Amino acid sequence: MHAFANRIGLDDEARRAVYERVTGKPTLTVMTETEREAVAAEFRRLGGARRPDGRKKLTGPFSAKLQALWIGAWNLGIVGNRDDKALLAFVKRQTGIDHTRFLYYADDAAKAIEALKAWMAREAGVDWRVHRTMPLWRQAEGYKIAVAQWAALQQDPNDFWTVVPMLSDTDPGVRDLTRAEWIRVMNTLGERVRAMKAEAR
Repeated sequence: MHAFANRIGLDDEARRAVYERVTGKPTLTVMTETEREAVAAEFRRLGGARRPDGRKKLTGPFSAKLQALWIGAWNLGIVGNRDDKALLAFVKRQTGIDHTRFLYYADDAAKAIEALKAWMAREAGVDWRVHRTMPLWRQAEGYKIAVAQWAALQQDPNDFWTVVPMLSDTDPGVRDLTRAEWIRVMNTLGERVRAMKAEAR
């Protein structure tokens, strides 16, 4: 707990102030396990959620959507840098807003989301169209991006559903993949797309 407090820049006095504010107790030794967990949760909140590699996660109501599209664009080989800093620079260019945590309104977020989707359609041929009679699996963004990746790799369209179950570890014939399963497919195909584009340079 002390190490975590130090990592987020809290000195001893600030750390004890958090203890008092959250539990009313001055030290960890007199806290219950539940109280210690509450303190840890507050430290995480103060420090921002972090990935396993220690980097802060992006926050804000639209951050997950933007990150998913950004990684999709990276897996299509049209974004050269998958890092969040590159995404934040893109968001600022589109919206004038510095960080996803300040994107409170859907119309502001839509400027970045729609610009990113238009870029992916223009540069990589992603077909975002949806109509009422379209099966749900064909409406999934993961499916749409993976189809564009398959086309970029100049593979036979008829082989797509032969390969997808192998990449996603799903049964042949299953079309309604989960988001996590599509991510596995996109990440694997993304490695191939980026390698192909690197060789072509």
